Amino acid sequence: MIFGPFERMVAMRYLRARRKEGFVSVIAGFSLVGIALGVATLIIVMAVMNGFRADIMDRILGVNGHLNVYGAQESILDYEAKARQLKTIPGVLSVIPIVEGQVLVTSNTTAAGAIVRGTKHEDIMETKWISDHIVDGSLAPYITGEGILIGARMADRFNVKAGQEITLISPKGNVSAFGSVPRAHAFPVAGVFNMGMSEYDGGVIFMPLALAQTYFKYPASVTNMEVRIEDPLQARPTARQVEDVLGPKVRVFTWEQTNGPFFNALQVERNVMFLILTLIILVAAMNIISGLIMLVKDKGRDIAILRTMGATRGMIMRIFLLGGASVGVIGTVVGFVLGLLFCDNIEAIRQFLQRLTGTELFSPEIYFLTQIPAKMNWNETLAVVLMALVLSFVATLYPSWRAARTDPVEALRYE
Repeated sequence: MIFGPFERMVAMRYLRARRKEGFVSVIAGFSLVGIALGVATLIIVMAVMNGFRADIMDRILGVNGHLNVYGAQESILDYEAKARQLKTIPGVLSVIPIVEGQVLVTSNTTAAGAIVRGTKHEDIMETKWISDHIVDGSLAPYITGEGILIGARMADRFNVKAGQEITLISPKGNVSAFGSVPRAHAFPVAGVFNMGMSEYDGGVIFMPLALAQTYFKYPASVTNMEVRIEDPLQARPTARQVEDVLGPKVRVFTWEQTNGPFFNALQVERNVMFLILTLIILVAAMNIISGLIMLVKDKGRDIAILRTMGATRGMIMRIFLLGGASVGVIGTVVGFVLGLLFCDNIEAIRQFLQRLTGTELFSPEIYFLTQIPAKMNWNETLAVVLMALVLSFVATLYPSWRAARTDPVEALRYE
């Protein structure tokens, strides 16, 4: 639709506030602000939800792997040979043997449960979320099999630093004449890592594989093997191949099975938030309709005069279409810019608000992460912008059609 200079001039003049039509212009202003806030909020929320999901997945899969292979019995024997077999499967990047067990961590005044993961030092070196996030100590004692790695939150809770010892109590203890006695042992802390995920920083301990085999009494076996593959979305087909290679004596779980409910809940929450926030834009579009209808009513005499001077119904309709669409377009552009700026500076804004209010707005214990992630999906952002523009344009159709249908004789008669 092509708008001529006459239509543009009249439309912009109608939108400017004058004493008589000031209330109409106020409604148009609120509509613009509503659309801008709706678009900005929708872009920000979608970016945060996408960033949260991607960051959580990256951290979880970066530490846990994509497939977990467990023995049909208590442990997996001859794990080195089985690992070599699994590496022949197309798409498999690595196979990590692990000894995993639950322990009670104790100090003079504090006790808490934790998970111990016994892995080889070369596998820890490949796990970048751990090896690249050592904040105290080093990996050297871990490499020689003489120390363990704990998270920063656990170190703070037990007031432990690298070089000091921490006591672990295993429920799988020694058998005595009085029954099974839990086994306690003090281990030196080689290093402290901070991967930014409270579940791991506060509840997971990494131990050299040989040391874990001795401590948990798995001298020639492991509890499970983690398999990392090229494409996480191909986890299920690869799991079937693993079962074919190793036979029926193993159980294979994919990352989707292990963390499926969590990621499904995130997706449902994301969809609901999109629907709710879309209503903000819809309400703002309804304001455009009400504002234009009032403008058409106030400008009935002007419309009649324009018609008698030769303006066609198409010209009248284009005038009001342009007026309403301008509000939607400007609001959408402003909302897009605000959303983009907010997403790029969301962490700085959070820290500023925390200093201003003196409260913690993003607790790691609740949200699992220490920073607010924001990852814009440009396809989603474009969809939000297009939706706002379409709703704004559709909202102008009825008032514009009503203005074009105004009878100049009737309008002048009742003025």
